[in-house]
Amino acid sequence: MGVLTALAILAGLIVVHEAGHFFAATWQGIRVSGFSVGFGPVLLEKQRRGVQFALRAIPLGGFVSFPDDDEDSTIPSDDPDLLSNRPLHQRALVIAAGVIANLLLAWAVLLAQGAFVGIPAGFSATPGVLVSGVQQGQAAAASGLKAGDRILAVDGRDLGGGQTAVSQLVELVKGAPDQTLRLRAERQGQALELKLTPADLSGIGRIGAQLQPSGSEAFRRPRSPIEVIKQANHDLALLTKRTVDGFVTLVTHFGETAGQVSGPVKIVEMGASLAKQGGSSLFLYTALISINLAVLNSLPLPMLDGGQFVLLLLEGLRRKPLPEKFQMAFMQSGFVLLVGLSVVLIVKDTSQLAAVQQLLGR
Repeated sequence: MGVLTALAILAGLIVVHEAGHFFAATWQGIRVSGFSVGFGPVLLEKQRRGVQFALRAIPLGGFVSFPDDDEDSTIPSDDPDLLSNRPLHQRALVIAAGVIANLLLAWAVLLAQGAFVGIPAGFSATPGVLVSGVQQGQAAAASGLKAGDRILAVDGRDLGGGQTAVSQLVELVKGAPDQTLRLRAERQGQALELKLTPADLSGIGRIGAQLQPSGSEAFRRPRSPIEVIKQANHDLALLTKRTVDGFVTLVTHFGETAGQVSGPVKIVEMGASLAKQGGSSLFLYTALISINLAVLNSLPLPMLDGGQFVLLLLEGLRRKPLPEKFQMAFMQSGFVLLVGLSVVLIVKDTSQLAAVQQLLGR
């Protein structure tokens, strides 16, 4: 049930993103020929008012299509309602609408969290540090650590609790490259004794694990609707900043962070785990993935909304449309890049699933 919930959330976020493009176009009277979730062969379709609504075989995103891109279209090329014949600012709104829709959805989800779950009232820490994720092939995985484990002590010294415990553990790891640390941990109530040897990365210890304070967030009833709105605004700004910072870190420290990049399989796995927990976790997951989709699509890469903006900006600077061959080459290179990256991430994430690891005898 958790997997189905996570898949439904991810599919819903894609639909919202594409709906942003669709409604921004139709609101301005721009002709639209198709609305698709997924890529590749059509599984289900329905024609409505000249628009093909389709569910496609490859669930790696979606797209809104326009008659401008259809060589067999019977609409005259000088039709004023074609997207390519509209002013730059109208086309820019259509491109930006997907990102705006995802950010608005994230804000609405955070509003719902404040209204139905409550306002954060502080973190109730428990002893230890929670391992929220482990990268296969890295030191943490080699030691036997798994997501969900709680590290209580290192070399016989208790870690305490809260963010202080996380910082203490991080410093111990950084200061012990190629040195063995003895861990006392807990997994589903059972005590564990593990040996962890951080890898040496330019003199700094690295273990390939995501760590967070152990405990739970406490909530209280909101005092007024205004407080719910203020909290949603604060959370949206904070999550967006952290997401942008994460993408910047990925670019500036690619060698160190590339292994942490996850694809749709890992995202669904994480969502399924949070769906089982319920409560605020699922609200936060939905908002965070929606914000990630918004930021990702803002990147100036082919096939993404940011790449479309780059083409539009170049057209504005030239004051005439870009050569069609250049646009096609730009978009096709992006398609190959994104599909290739998606396949690599899917294979990587699938190979790290517990069930697959068991089949491989690891």
